[in-house]
Amino acid sequence: MIKQYLSYALGAFGHDAFYATLNTYFAIFVTSALFVGKGAAAEAGIVTTMVVVIRLIEIAFDPMIGGMVDNTNTKVGKFKPWILAGAIVSSVGIILMFSSLFGLADSNTSIYFLVFGIVFVIMDIFYSFKDIAFWSMLPALSVDSKTRNKFGTIGRFGSTLGSQGVIIVVTPLVVYFSQMFSGSHGDTQTRAGWLGFAIVIGAVSFLGALATYFGTKEQTSLIRENTEQTRFRDVFKVIGENDQLMWLAFSYLLFALSYVVTNSLLIYYFRYVIGNAGAYSLVGVITAILGILSVPLFPTIVAKITRKGVYIGGICMMLIGYVLFMFAGTNTIMMYIADAIFFFPYPMIFLAALMTITDSVEYGQYKNGTRNESVTLSVRPLIDKLAGAFSTGIVVIAAVHSGMTGDAKPSDITAHGMFIFHSFIFYMPMILLIVAALIYQFKITLSEKKHAEIVRELEKKLETEKAEAK
Repeated sequence: MIKQYLSYALGAFGHDAFYATLNTYFAIFVTSALFVGKGAAAEAGIVTTMVVVIRLIEIAFDPMIGGMVDNTNTKVGKFKPWILAGAIVSSVGIILMFSSLFGLADSNTSIYFLVFGIVFVIMDIFYSFKDIAFWSMLPALSVDSKTRNKFGTIGRFGSTLGSQGVIIVVTPLVVYFSQMFSGSHGDTQTRAGWLGFAIVIGAVSFLGALATYFGTKEQTSLIRENTEQTRFRDVFKVIGENDQLMWLAFSYLLFALSYVVTNSLLIYYFRYVIGNAGAYSLVGVITAILGILSVPLFPTIVAKITRKGVYIGGICMMLIGYVLFMFAGTNTIMMYIADAIFFFPYPMIFLAALMTITDSVEYGQYKNGTRNESVTLSVRPLIDKLAGAFSTGIVVIAAVHSGMTGDAKPSDITAHGMFIFHSFIFYMPMILLIVAALIYQFKITLSEKKHAEIVRELEKKLETEKAEAK
């Protein structure tokens, strides 16, 4: 079992290192190295707009991708082929994205945009297959909630190390490869440097997928054998008829949106309220350390207070962080303390939501008579993408209407502008968090105890049906 835990953690490490690179550093590459000179801003804007539009469109296809994964039947199971294929194609894709596409960015930007669009669509589709297959593998590794908690925890621990590790290595790797390939010196960041960085990340993602492919094993049981082919026209019906999944999805969307909006606007707070943008870098260090400490505590804490206690208690802790934020003013130390309290429960709340979604697989099977692992688990990445898309628009609106754009200084921000900013970074997210907690408290009945009862009932029912069939 230790081998399986480690293999799953390595897969999560590479998966989230890839995710962080794609969602954070590609935009920096485009604006700082890919396009230079006259028209660079407009060209970078076209590329980033293409990325946003394509990802928003692709969101609608995630449940269908989950259906395709559910309908897969091979000797190595339904998930591993997509994890490996997704890793291969997406790794090649991200390497191409962090390049000039064989000089097209310089010689013919129109053709570059066309080819980039094709590359990104293919890369994003296969990444989605890998993402959904990897996380929807959880219910196949065990039907026991405690074992699932361990797999989810070790997976989240690996993903935290992967995403935070990229923050640590990105600059040294880009500078190193810049010097190696172009002969430049100092802190120069060239296209060659970014390409070298992308090659490393692609390799890490692929090797992590290999570890999961060879080191994990899907559990065989009567419950998992009771699976029918999912018709594409029924994909959204499967999700809609699972009331526990729908309520959890609604609650988690509000939670994720509140967190992402506040987290994205914090850099504006340090720049335009405190007046020290450089102090923001320590926020990354704090959250990296807390993430590594928080995730391993999840199994112990959830065993004592249950998932509902973790989810609602964690939100209460985040609300305390918000209160401290509002009283911090320009006190940097107070902001760090508030951020620590705000962030610490976040990974555990994520895990509580992920485990509830995972257990809703058996709930849906018990209620509707069909088992849909990947369709059910596709809801989580879909929600994260929605929260990310919505937060991008909210952050832009908050910055523009607060006057926090261009060369504006802290002294330029009016009292009205500051109120608008506080409304977006603190007040609105707090309301969303409270509603998320209330939904979980009063609408989520799928506890660990309830899930165990459902599993026993399913096993008894399927054993009876099997005996009668003989």
